[in-house]
Amino acid sequence: MSGEPWLILPTYNEAENIQAIVTAAGRALAGAAPAGYRVLIVDDGSPDGTGELADGLAAQHAWAHVLHRREKNGIGPAYLAGFRHALEHGAGYVLEMDADFSHDPADLARLLQAVYDGADLALGSRYVAGGGVEEWGLLRRIISEGGSTYARLVLGLSIKDLTGGFKCFRREALEAIHFDRVRSQGYAFQVELTYRAVQAGFRVVEVPIVFRDRQRGTSKMSWRIAAEAMWLVPLLRFR
Repeated sequence: MSGEPWLILPTYNEAENIQAIVTAAGRALAGAAPAGYRVLIVDDGSPDGTGELADGLAAQHAWAHVLHRREKNGIGPAYLAGFRHALEHGAGYVLEMDADFSHDPADLARLLQAVYDGADLALGSRYVAGGGVEEWGLLRRIISEGGSTYARLVLGLSIKDLTGGFKCFRREALEAIHFDRVRSQGYAFQVELTYRAVQAGFRVVEVPIVFRDRQRGTSKMSWRIAAEAMWLVPLLRFR
């Protein structure tokens, strides 16, 4: 159905979380978009059975879908594959969220409402009033906040949380990003999407959220992914 919100949920080895997160996301979207919604699980060939569990959810729920990818080549390409699929199938709004409960599925409704109210891109922000993080050590806080500050200064933006991956796009904003020009694959991907939306003249708002560390499964963050952002962010500004 044209105009529905689609949630893109990339997964790799999330067998411990996939059933609970999809159920919780579906519940939240049912309240926020009673006329219809979709959840698209984009699985990168998880060897732990995540893809098979996702197929079971799709068989159980008409609003759940699965896109299987054969290789794991970064969060960016997984999201772009999901974005393309959603737009090709008539999505009016496209949301993204981590699959490990670090983002509260209940906040999907708040992001969607911000776009309904006029934003072109709503960001779940840890670093505005009312936002925050829980269960993080000092080093991780420094890396995260430092990364956002670094990107903000280099790119000349006023947005506080540039590295977060909890977002809602209006269709037109996502289409204007031109996926074939996106260069980032890892940590810098979220920065690049937001920067391209701002450069295209779209209205971006930050919605306060509380980010919680995952309780099950293993984080996919690495120093290589963070290092990519360090050299790629300046290229976005001065390319």
